[in-house]
Amino acid sequence: MAADAQLLEGVGLWLDESLLTGESLPVAREQPGDLLRAGSLVASGRGWATVVAVGEATELGQIGRSLAEVEPPPTRLQRHTRRLTARLTLLALALCAALALVQGALSGDWSTALLAALALALAVLPNEIPVVLALFLALGALRLARIGVLARWPAAVESLGSATVLAVDKTGTLTENRMAVAQLLTWPTGERWRRGEPLEEPWHGVLELAVLASRHDPVDAMELAIQRLADQELGRSEHLHPDWPLAREYPLQSDLLVYSQLWHDGAGQPHLAAKGAPEAIAQLCHLEPGASDALLAAVAELAGQGLRVLAVARGLDGAPLHPHLNGSGMGPQAGSPPANVHDYMFEPAGLIALADPLRSEVPVAIARAHGAGVRVVMITGDGPQTARAIADQAGLPPGPVLSGADLEALSPRELARQVAQVSVFARVLPQQKLSLVQALQAGGEVVAMGGDGVNDAPALKAADIGVAMGKRGTAVARESADLVLLQDDFSSLVEALALGRRIDANLHRALGYTLAIHLPIAAISLLPLLVPGQPLLLLPLHIALLHLVIDPACTVVFEALPARAGLMQQPPRSPEAPLFGAATWRRALWQGGVFALLALILACWPGLETVERRSLVFAMLLLGGGVLVWLNGEPRNRLTQLGGAIGLGLWLLLQAIPGLPSLLLLMPLGHQATAVLLVVVLVLALLAVASERQTLWRNSEA
Repeated sequence: MAADAQLLEGVGLWLDESLLTGESLPVAREQPGDLLRAGSLVASGRGWATVVAVGEATELGQIGRSLAEVEPPPTRLQRHTRRLTARLTLLALALCAALALVQGALSGDWSTALLAALALALAVLPNEIPVVLALFLALGALRLARIGVLARWPAAVESLGSATVLAVDKTGTLTENRMAVAQLLTWPTGERWRRGEPLEEPWHGVLELAVLASRHDPVDAMELAIQRLADQELGRSEHLHPDWPLAREYPLQSDLLVYSQLWHDGAGQPHLAAKGAPEAIAQLCHLEPGASDALLAAVAELAGQGLRVLAVARGLDGAPLHPHLNGSGMGPQAGSPPANVHDYMFEPAGLIALADPLRSEVPVAIARAHGAGVRVVMITGDGPQTARAIADQAGLPPGPVLSGADLEALSPRELARQVAQVSVFARVLPQQKLSLVQALQAGGEVVAMGGDGVNDAPALKAADIGVAMGKRGTAVARESADLVLLQDDFSSLVEALALGRRIDANLHRALGYTLAIHLPIAAISLLPLLVPGQPLLLLPLHIALLHLVIDPACTVVFEALPARAGLMQQPPRSPEAPLFGAATWRRALWQGGVFALLALILACWPGLETVERRSLVFAMLLLGGGVLVWLNGEPRNRLTQLGGAIGLGLWLLLQAIPGLPSLLLLMPLGHQATAVLLVVVLVLALLAVASERQTLWRNSEA
């Protein structure tokens, strides 16, 4: 429908409102005054209505308008990097101003003083951080695409690593969004068939009647499921009758939820089939109280499994009418078919239980998410009984089910308490999905929200990571989401969580390395400020060349490292955890401090000219930077070893290419200086390795 309308008159009118409400089955709309919403599809019947709203005034339009009002929160990484960059920028500006003033006042050479201040700014400012972040997220998006996940907003890649709650819609996300026959039950014999078992003769009659009581070209999800099973199991049997002419159709009525059809076979004999709500079939068959109770008890047992149950009935042989109508009980062949299906005599034939099947990969994926400390919450528009049954099949923890009506009655404080404990929410309206996501976020959770319908769009946009289904998802849901599952495979979402954790862990390795390598560069650049009269060793040119080691190491080596063992068995990183944790600070400060001390020793080495000391310090920074790459990565990984050799390769080029050192205001090192350099680098490596082993020993003891 293209507009909201108010029903004037309806005949067997059933609407598919899954696009808006998440309800997987059609709902009846027959009472005058019923609201027919834009975005719903007519599954069966017909009706007349008056348009009451169009465009933005419709409920569908209100959802679209709410999308414009929802602002996605900044990611944890964005918050922390902005804070860190702002603080370091202020520190760098203060130090640069101090160095320029001191150097200029002491030497009187203000141009050299400004050059020194510029070099210090390059050394102190972590200008690699924006580059590292951008490339990590871009390469992470590429890796996600390889597992069938499209990242529409790269910043969400980092948020995946710290997700604590995975909130998902049932229909189309955990389930296939396609009804299927799950069980058949003959009546009164009670023989049961389950999906996946061979369909033997006892159940052929039940399925045959269900097809005869369905439209020839069905659009209803349940009739489509019945037709698929019949084509699969009865396609070459005598139980399908495509050549029988239809004599009369009896649509659903508000007071009798039964759909019936009268057919004539090749010999002209009538055959009557009906299907519908079990209580309505019991009424149609005029069952005695005991027989009716037995039938409804079997229905309750199937419904308790989260199945949608239809009953099937057959007209007695010859489709006789009730004797009190004409005194003879003769069938419709004696005259035109009666207008009321209640005029016929029926007997129950069986039950058909249907379900929106759970995706096969869901239980394993949910178990993996739970093992990683990520809580999974199901939010659906389906009823509580169906939602609980699907949750049990999927492996969600047992517990109560909160409905949309329950949520309306809760205060904000009580809602926050409930969402921290309950895992299944049923009969939830679109605006309530948004409230649930916001309540989870208010409790400090990092929420990844999955969905596929228009009704999911506001919640997808408000979540820290919105995830839409690519194939079955609506265009509105995909546009509102940060990630799109191209194959509608729920397990790929959990795989994306694992990849997000790997990216997050490697990003922190790269940032820790960046902090460590900047300490010796900053120490050398601060030397003229700390020791008046000390010449400026590192010029802006040299610091820029050092970035040829730093940047590739961060963006290529660290990004490509495999995930550490047990990463998906650890709890997610706290959303309030600092960008650099205590362990990262200790590791970076120890490595960078030792490196800076050794670099300062070389910078003050006696008996050397300024250009010799500059060459020695620059070579030390190149080789030491490679050592830090090797230590902060995986020492046995070939890529880490190649990354560690970048600095060595650049130094050998400086040594081998004539004229290049003088162009860079350097000079080739002699044998004695080379020996000193190698000894210092070896000391750095040994001290760092000893520190790593001590850290590992402490962790194992803990």
